[in-house]
Amino acid sequence: MAGGTKRLPRAVREQQMLDAAVQMFSVNGYHETSMDAIAAQAEISKPMLYLYYGSKEELFGACLDRELSRFVESVRADIDFTQSPKDLLSTAVVAFLSYIDANRASWIVLYTQATSSQAFAHTVREGREKIIDLVGRLLTSGTRHPEPGTDFDMMAVALVGAGEAVANRVSTGDTDVHEAADLMINLFWRGLKGKPTDKDIKDTPPTPG
Repeated sequence: MAGGTKRLPRAVREQQMLDAAVQMFSVNGYHETSMDAIAAQAEISKPMLYLYYGSKEELFGACLDRELSRFVESVRADIDFTQSPKDLLSTAVVAFLSYIDANRASWIVLYTQATSSQAFAHTVREGREKIIDLVGRLLTSGTRHPEPGTDFDMMAVALVGAGEAVANRVSTGDTDVHEAADLMINLFWRGLKGKPTDKDIKDTPPTPG
């Protein structure tokens, strides 16, 4: 009950408030979510919520910072750059989509609510740049025979954009995460393989006919 909460460490209470806020923002959107609703979801009083976060804008910004950090750190932790190129790609894609599937409210807040607000566009852009940088390094290490002058940064931008579109469908339950992962892996792998070498051509069986 609000007003009758147990005394908790500040760090624990902050996470409780952020959890409640992410849930409410994902369901109702930023503009339609009130501090009263968030306080009720967190089972605290509204004055306590304002004591920790002075405004709804400040609270939403704290949600974005936490969710972006969790997302980037989770995906990065699963990537092992010593893997073979295709295993590296598979690991990254599965880690990305599995996180979205398990944290749908977080993704909705990050890429639906935040991107529609000019006030938070900078925070979202910074988070996207971190993912693009990570994907760019994955492409650089995973591409076996790149074409001369290959722009891995621009390729990473394109892949992240495609990944976000697929992730949006995963977050709403419109696409199965495993089917989406297979689709992305097959699509991205063509770009990662680069041009064929003489050995690849020799090892390719002749086309019957």
